[in-house]
Amino acid sequence: MKNIPISALIGLFLTAVYFLMALLAPIIAPYGMAEVVGDVWEPASSKYWLGTDNIGRDLLSRMIYGGRTTIFIATAATIISFVTGSVLAFFAAVMGGWVDQVLSRFVDLIMSIPTLIFALVVLSVMPVTIPILILVMGLLDSTRVYRLARAVAVDISVMDYVEAARLRGEKIGWIIFREILPNALSPLIAEMGLRFIFAVLFVSTLSFLGLGVQPPEADWGGIVKENKEGIVYGIPAALLPAVAIATLAISVNLVADWVLNRTTSLKGGRG
Repeated sequence: MKNIPISALIGLFLTAVYFLMALLAPIIAPYGMAEVVGDVWEPASSKYWLGTDNIGRDLLSRMIYGGRTTIFIATAATIISFVTGSVLAFFAAVMGGWVDQVLSRFVDLIMSIPTLIFALVVLSVMPVTIPILILVMGLLDSTRVYRLARAVAVDISVMDYVEAARLRGEKIGWIIFREILPNALSPLIAEMGLRFIFAVLFVSTLSFLGLGVQPPEADWGGIVKENKEGIVYGIPAALLPAVAIATLAISVNLVADWVLNRTTSLKGGRG
């Protein structure tokens, strides 16, 4: 622990708190997610630690359940984006030729369309459920992962140890998962933190626009939308989810930076 910098410890602590709250939401939340327990926009008190929202629900409970939904969607979408983007990128880099060209040009085509507009168009014609949200976010974000992973994999694929594996007759799966992936982890881990935060912001934006998590389910973007009118009257209910998103973003990036510094750089390779 003494070798871990203070910034990383802070990031680990805050990230752990958010993820534990997400996992234990039904246990630690004082009230139900959609339970009306008081009057509209009551101030913070010993009964309602963060006050109540626009229809009298406990804001702390909504924040806890909202964090659970937001973190779950962002985590699942990030996993899908990295699995899909990295595998396709490594496959394209190893195969080269027309396979690389077709995949790369298709990714360029998808990336030429603004991600938010693409998601809004897709979600406007499909049922807005959590699995659909995760799938749409994960596949759209996989294009960004593909570009990074391919750039890294192209450099690794010409290394001596990769050429040696080819000469030994190793299959593509071996080369991808045993030769390229271990040496590409450093930049991918750093990018994973950024992609996770992007997913948190993305799902919050979609919910704020009405095409994300649907009521009575809670997520941080939806809580901002529900309570935005209160800002005019000095009610902080809409600002608290924004603070939660900001602190989560900072803490995850602090952890990602520390992990990046701890991982082996590409310079040495496997040797």
